Amino acid sequence: MGEQLHLNVNILNSGVFGGSWRHPDNPPTSAYTIEHYTRVARAAERAKLDAVFLADGPVLDGGLEHRSGNSFEPTVNLAHLSGVTSDIGLVGTLSSSYNDADELAHRLLGVDHLSGGRVGWNVVTTAGAAAARNFGRTAEPAHADRYTRAADVVSRVVEAWDGAADPSPQGRPVVVQAGGSTDGVELAGRLGEVIFSASQTLEEGIAYRARVKAVAERHGRRPEDVVVLPGVSTVVAATEEEARRRRATLAELVPWPYATARLSAQLGFDVSAHDPDALVPLDLLPEPDDADGSQTFYRLVLGIVRRERPTFRALLDRLGGGAGHRIVVGTPEQVADDLETWFRAGGADGFNVMPDVLPSGFDDFAEGVVPVLQARGLFRREYDGSTLRAHLGLPVRPLPLTDRPLATTW
Repeated sequence: MGEQLHLNVNILNSGVFGGSWRHPDNPPTSAYTIEHYTRVARAAERAKLDAVFLADGPVLDGGLEHRSGNSFEPTVNLAHLSGVTSDIGLVGTLSSSYNDADELAHRLLGVDHLSGGRVGWNVVTTAGAAAARNFGRTAEPAHADRYTRAADVVSRVVEAWDGAADPSPQGRPVVVQAGGSTDGVELAGRLGEVIFSASQTLEEGIAYRARVKAVAERHGRRPEDVVVLPGVSTVVAATEEEARRRRATLAELVPWPYATARLSAQLGFDVSAHDPDALVPLDLLPEPDDADGSQTFYRLVLGIVRRERPTFRALLDRLGGGAGHRIVVGTPEQVADDLETWFRAGGADGFNVMPDVLPSGFDDFAEGVVPVLQARGLFRREYDGSTLRAHLGLPVRPLPLTDRPLATTW
């Protein structure tokens, strides 16, 4: 583990909470303007963060009456951000399930050149029937098939980057991956360089990080070349009481239909058909490897249900309306204490920060928490390099492509 931690900010439209767009700090349609992403990216660069992170899915959201969606395709947004920033890394999410490897390699390498070597690709396997229908399929591919295809697509994309006649200043974009399933951890350890993870407890974080690095070592890689960044949702205020009031307000603003629909997708049954104050029934929850949707978040939610035995209402509050990542509430010092504890204990190499409300919640983090981490010697005050690989301490060299699978199409 390095002496300093890494920090990304996830510009998740209006903020990580389902009702963030309804918060008094937020213009409700701000996430549909390019100025919104520009403002947060520039603030993150002033704070010397490693990267901004853009989530996405290849499907139109049918629930926009409940929550604002992603307004720009990631590579379009990253191309814009490359022109209004100079140093910060730029990570975009693009599906391995529904993109062509050759086209994807060309598109991402082009943006990497535009940015001067600051791009990362967050590889996702896309779950859900809505996305499948968007591409003319009647049902989503099986979980294992999605990961077989992902391994093949990543291998082909990296091969194309390695064979480019004119590589970018960082050699090629950084491969980012998020996965908590057995297949996902295998892909992460084999080909991922930055791993966006979801752990609710420090013990889970330590175990997950050790597991991914062990898989990387099994594939002939150096464990230090894999950077594990758990997602963390932050609610920051000047006093603990203010922070808790803000957290309570955000819980009240989450539309109930949005929260129940999201939890239903995570658990695999219709939550709205149950009494909100009834305990979540364990007998309806299969083992994680038997679940088909996003196993990462299913495992996370299942862990909470088994540990805490909550009601549906309490579970939705615990998840911030269904977002799912760990939520840290407190003063800048308290939030910094939490991040330092995880980092020093080996639960994280850094964090993918998901502010409660954007942009105000990130301003609170950048202007409050980051200076505390800097004063403790845990985070940089200036950039040491100009590429994303330099920020992350990753080498400019080819990834090993071991046991490459056969090409997979559907």
